[in-house]
Amino acid sequence: MSERIAKRLARVGLCSRREAERWILAGRVKVDGVRLISPAINVGDHDEIRVDGDLVGRPLQRRLWRYHKPINIITTRHDPRARQTVFETLPDELPRVISVGRLDFASEGLLLLTNDGELAQYLSHPKYGYLRRYRVQVNGSVDASTLDSLSKGISIRGTVYGPIAVKIEQKGARFSWLRVELKEGKNREIRRVMGHIGLKTQRLIRIGYGPFSLGRLAPGTVARVPERLIGPIVSYAVRYHEGR
Repeated sequence: MSERIAKRLARVGLCSRREAERWILAGRVKVDGVRLISPAINVGDHDEIRVDGDLVGRPLQRRLWRYHKPINIITTRHDPRARQTVFETLPDELPRVISVGRLDFASEGLLLLTNDGELAQYLSHPKYGYLRRYRVQVNGSVDASTLDSLSKGISIRGTVYGPIAVKIEQKGARFSWLRVELKEGKNREIRRVMGHIGLKTQRLIRIGYGPFSLGRLAPGTVARVPERLIGPIVSYAVRYHEGR
């Protein structure tokens, strides 16, 4: 069975298909000793594939894990500022995984991990509208009508943010807790939107992503999602990529 080289690299969990195409154009990928200059090539089961000189293994069965990201670690594989990364905290028995989207350095909560780049791309794509759910602690004067207006979306300095559903969970004199739901999740979206309406985010905890919940998962721990729960999602992901 043959498939595009970028798809193979995504399936083994090295990166997304789009990132694999960039690696190929940068000259980082060889097939049977030949450095590729274009992603328009198919590979088979017996081809030797290397990235930066390292041999690429065969694709594993698609897997998905829930991870409780603690605060003050970064969702990247290499950090130029030498901060601790998510991938440095994972158990040794996990295969190489990539994250479904990101949580910023100061945020915590549910982060999905997978060994399949195509599945990660599908789950994070705004087109499929997987709902992200958060508990957010803020300082400032909380006004229900202002929060309700976010359901229509908002534009901040030329960046358009889609509808955000916000409910006041607990209102206090010093701080308040909000429940926030959104479907896209641009970089630092909640912090920027809250700051725009005069609220300073003190804590941001993701408690759910699509059908998956943080539950009682302890900070820094990982739990594999049962196959019966990810089977239908994998089927949709495969159809999504085959239709591209």
